[in-house]
Amino acid sequence: MPEDREILDAFRQEGKEDYAFNLLVRKYSRDLYWKIRRMVFDHDDADDILQNTFLKAWKYLPDFREESRLFTWLYRIAVNETLNFLKSKRLRTMFSLTGNEKTLADKFTADPYFTGDEITRRLYAAIGKLPPKQKIVFTMRYFDQMKFDEIATMLKGTTGSVKASYHHAFIKIKRYLGEED
Repeated sequence: MPEDREILDAFRQEGKEDYAFNLLVRKYSRDLYWKIRRMVFDHDDADDILQNTFLKAWKYLPDFREESRLFTWLYRIAVNETLNFLKSKRLRTMFSLTGNEKTLADKFTADPYFTGDEITRRLYAAIGKLPPKQKIVFTMRYFDQMKFDEIATMLKGTTGSVKASYHHAFIKIKRYLGEED
């Protein structure tokens, strides 16, 4: 796989923008997909968000200032796209007339690629009940093992607010898992 420098240099060369962008997508799409998927659970939703992430990246790549790694920049875009998706999905579900929507966790565990056990299913069900910001903070900390200050930088918040979101998410998950025993 090419290094970030090679991709950026190719992108800045006349006539090589498409080639460079294809390299970028091939290099980072798998990792980004799974990070998004852990936040939204549904394959189709993750694919849509990933596509939106790369569309935004294409639009703003000329403005990329190289203050971070390309993956960090792309991940930040993906997180913002995921937050927007979760907020809009939550509003659609709240105002639905049918009330028959499957939960995100049900969609995830019904996926033929899901190989988790009952504990994992329960964890995803608990995560699925969290508000969008808590879901993203918990996912970034628990699955990606990011530091609180990294999450705060990515979400453009304070370390204290990220710690509070994680703590509230942890308590809710613990409570949910305790209720099912």
